[in-house]
Amino acid sequence: MRTSMDLSRFFDSYPGAYATQAFFHSAIAGAVVEIALKSWKIRSPSSRQKFLLFAVVFPIFSFPIFKTIDSARNSVYFRMGALFDSSRWMSVELPGSIPLGAVLILVFFMTSLVFFFQELFPVMKHAFASGKPAPGEIREADEPAVAEALAPLPVEKPDIYVIDDEDPMIFSSTGRKGSVFMSSGLVGLLDVEQLQAALAHEIAHVARSRRPYMVIVFLLRIAMFFNPVVLLEFRRSIQDDEKICDEIAVSMTGKPLVLAATLKKLYLSQEEGRSGERQRDASVTGRLEDYSHKLNIESRIGRLEKGYAPDAGSDWFAFAAVFLAVAAINYYVV
Repeated sequence: MRTSMDLSRFFDSYPGAYATQAFFHSAIAGAVVEIALKSWKIRSPSSRQKFLLFAVVFPIFSFPIFKTIDSARNSVYFRMGALFDSSRWMSVELPGSIPLGAVLILVFFMTSLVFFFQELFPVMKHAFASGKPAPGEIREADEPAVAEALAPLPVEKPDIYVIDDEDPMIFSSTGRKGSVFMSSGLVGLLDVEQLQAALAHEIAHVARSRRPYMVIVFLLRIAMFFNPVVLLEFRRSIQDDEKICDEIAVSMTGKPLVLAATLKKLYLSQEEGRSGERQRDASVTGRLEDYSHKLNIESRIGRLEKGYAPDAGSDWFAFAAVFLAVAAINYYVV
């Protein structure tokens, strides 16, 4: 009884009501977005990302805006006419006399841990490490193959560095002046066309990181660190970001099949060689992440091999309809 009363005080407080309603508002927004993507057959990665990020951003502002519109929105009278009253469900007791609200708080806590260790901590570590010398030898790329691969790309070239490491890898850094880092193992593994495709993809990441829009989205995503629905939708949007960079890379090189072959050589062939050892050592969470990463790589390869329609850029009617539907439904979810 004491636990139920303590939980009731939490869910009646502003932070408790905000967190609970933000969770349900994001769940409804995610469901409506999913229906819209299927109904309107929206497959363009840039359009999909815009819809998925709506489910991330909307719940941040919905509670205070609804509260401003109607200050009595949390009253008993309003809740009696609402579509969904979360306070009724939070006091429902599960087997073992465990309140459902305690389960929701546990979900918030676990999601916060996942967010910190898998999203925020790597960003902090990268920012901290960027001011320190790298552990291995890093030099400016002076290989003829790199110069030959870069020359035809019709964009401003970032700084390109080579890390003395046999494992094939390539990644980009963000900030005021983004750079692309690749290992000496990758330079030896890929031919010039494949090297060009990999560089074009990373250059696309550097170009997109300079847009304040992406920085703002990440800062807003931090505000929903406890929300499991936002965790899922944000990760799906990141997967679409890889496909957007694939499209930008192909627009620079004109060779989608070369990029597909590069992805196979970099990720699938290398993964197969190490899969047995990794499967034995990885935790269940690690195996699930590896499986999800492999599915995303295969999806990108399939899309490049089969071809895709260019972005029509005419989804604003669908986006406006989603916004109105989500706002109207969630106004009556308290």
